[in-house]
Amino acid sequence: MLLEFDGVTKRFRNGVLANDDVSLTVDAGEVFGLLGPNGAGKTTLVSQLLGLLVPDAGRILIDGADVVADPGLARRRCSFQPQAAAPVAGLSARQAIEIVGRIRGGTKAAVRRRAAELVEILDLAEVADRPVPMSGGMARLTGFCMAAVVPGRVVVLDEPTNDVDPLRRRALWGCIRALADDGAAVLLVTHNVLEAERCVDRLAILGGSRVLADGTPAALKANLAAALRLECSVEPELPVPTPPAALGPATLVGRRLVVRVELSDVADAVAWAKAQQDGGAIAEFAVVPASLEDVYASWVAPQRLAS
Repeated sequence: MLLEFDGVTKRFRNGVLANDDVSLTVDAGEVFGLLGPNGAGKTTLVSQLLGLLVPDAGRILIDGADVVADPGLARRRCSFQPQAAAPVAGLSARQAIEIVGRIRGGTKAAVRRRAAELVEILDLAEVADRPVPMSGGMARLTGFCMAAVVPGRVVVLDEPTNDVDPLRRRALWGCIRALADDGAAVLLVTHNVLEAERCVDRLAILGGSRVLADGTPAALKANLAAALRLECSVEPELPVPTPPAALGPATLVGRRLVVRVELSDVADAVAWAKAQQDGGAIAEFAVVPASLEDVYASWVAPQRLAS
């Protein structure tokens, strides 16, 4: 196993328990998603992996070597894209990417080729050679390139798609997948559950400083296989219809009404939705399988209520 968190525990001086006996593994060639609400302990866990914090208990191993025993190990083996924008003031995107590549030990020719490849794939040509202020999305892409130009054995990406437009985001996910396919262990910190479902091999849901669930998206969704979702688009300026209580709990996000439906109640759910559509209350509806978003909510919502 390339990366291993073994019983990692971290409590801060103010008494806050950030990580509580966290154990996870990430293998070479794998994109591993780390999901959880703010305060779940994701950033603290990453900081310990990178040698910025020391765990109170447990071990963090890279290729079997202990990060705590060898503080320089993380700098040699990891590349990191932080959530904050890359500090590239006074530099063009290409210059920033190439400088980081040389610092990480790449030859001038190899770094130049790789930087050019990333700039082309991610469509950064318009800002690549001009030291001008960049939009949030362009800054995020530049930060990713700085982490990927000479990637470490472990690549840590903290919210890499924030502010990135849909077309470049698709290309970015391709680059992330390519890093894993080339043998890196990619640790992806994200709040975007829908994107994570399409792109990660395995994931862990953190909450209350602990690992609430981990596994492949398919395995985690299997626990909700007996339930479906009825999704309805409610017409603007009309009252939101109330589903029959027998259909299960309902949530409203904007004008999107979502109702959890047991398999035995699907016919009743469709009949109700069709009647609402015929009456003009909803524009369209669909019955879909449980998603990773449902899994995430099923674990995180009870955790928040308990706290």
